[in-house]
Amino acid sequence: MFTGTHRRIVSIWFPRLASDRVLRARPVDGPFALSQRQGTAKTILCLNAAAERAGLHRGMRMADARSFCPDLVSAPARPDLDARFLASLRRWTERYCPWVGLEGADGLVLDVTGATHLWGGAGPMLADMRARFAQARIEVCLGLAATRGAAWALAHFGGTEEDLLTLPVAALRLAPDAVTGLQRLGLRRIGDLAASPRAPLARRFGPDLLTRLDQALGHSPEPVTPETEPPHFATRMTLPDPIGLESDVMAGLTRLLVALCAKLAAHHAGARRLVLTLRRVDQASQQVELRLAAPMRDPARIAPLFARGLTEVDAGFGIDQLRLEATQVEPLAPAQIGPAQSTGPDRLADLITRIGTRIGLDNILRFLPADSHIPERAFLIAPAAFSTAQGAFHAPRPRPLRLFAPEPIAAPGPALVAATPPRHFRWRAMPLTTARATGPERITPEWWLSDDGWRHGLRDYWRIETAQGRRLWLFFTPQNPGWFVQGEFA
Repeated sequence: MFTGTHRRIVSIWFPRLASDRVLRARPVDGPFALSQRQGTAKTILCLNAAAERAGLHRGMRMADARSFCPDLVSAPARPDLDARFLASLRRWTERYCPWVGLEGADGLVLDVTGATHLWGGAGPMLADMRARFAQARIEVCLGLAATRGAAWALAHFGGTEEDLLTLPVAALRLAPDAVTGLQRLGLRRIGDLAASPRAPLARRFGPDLLTRLDQALGHSPEPVTPETEPPHFATRMTLPDPIGLESDVMAGLTRLLVALCAKLAAHHAGARRLVLTLRRVDQASQQVELRLAAPMRDPARIAPLFARGLTEVDAGFGIDQLRLEATQVEPLAPAQIGPAQSTGPDRLADLITRIGTRIGLDNILRFLPADSHIPERAFLIAPAAFSTAQGAFHAPRPRPLRLFAPEPIAAPGPALVAATPPRHFRWRAMPLTTARATGPERITPEWWLSDDGWRHGLRDYWRIETAQGRRLWLFFTPQNPGWFVQGEFA
């Protein structure tokens, strides 16, 4: 039945990957389920065995699940954490063989050809896998076969290689519509499909059906491609003689930075956080952390930024090893070099980094435009090192440099309730005369936000140039006639 039976493929399926991940950290005695939002309703994504025994199942609405099982404990699903958990399991299973790949969102595939003898055979290898996963409280189903498709079928539907033809057609990794169509034709098992004429099947279901069948039976190759490990940006230097002077440490750091930045450049990346570990001869270690305001990979710019941290290092009887690691990396486009280069280093980022080493990068703030016409909501305050103003909202009219809470003005009665700015008025005990008025700019409340200052209707804003030199931003409220000053232009 199979070709190339010398191959040995193991398929590992984690039927409760998401719930096992959560329950390993916070065990729950009783029914437990993870919920996901589908449209306007929450449904069950994954659940434990106790929840299944209570009559719950995947895809069930959470409202119905709680009516069936009042003591159900639930938590929101986190597919990103599930993917990280599966990636860590993939790295762990490399203890059995180096060829380990992902199989969907809840499985792994291992090409253990030539590695089973290291465990005393395929049987002891699978037994060791089951024991270790059980110890880690992770439910697992294993399948061993000569092909990847057959191993997947055995892991999901059980049995041995001799039972492959008796398994349902769903074991061929087909789409649900294709499985339903085959069942309507009376082709319910893989053996029924293998004995049927191929041409009519290809015309009706497309080439994917026969490809999956051939892959399971070994007539079509399906390799196992191991996942590529992400690059690790770190470099180390072991010294023949201990050093203790700050200048010597800086010289060693510079050499490490050259090598590290070259690796960053090769991957079109820049470092945002660097950690320098200094090991002393007494085996004690000290770390100097540097957080950068922008991604960098220029050794000449980064090295001086370590100076403040190095002054606080206690070298003891000497330092014999330096290790530099970029613990946070971000993409950084290649820089233009040569005569066409027109931009220099980002000195602002260097300045923010220097100040940040003293007071912390999170404490250096900047104002950013916000997507709102409401003056009080037209800006945001964000850490300067972790924000950018590119593509932000811009108001259609000029805004004052100084903005403050609305302050009423004093004017003669008719002028105070008129829709045009008063000729003479008093603000902050100063008599002012309007020389030029530009407006109005009508701003309406944002009905979807709750703001007490904007609950009472419209505002008509005017730019006022006074004869005394003040350039003010006034607004008039038609629904409750009155004039207020909210800002001053430079």
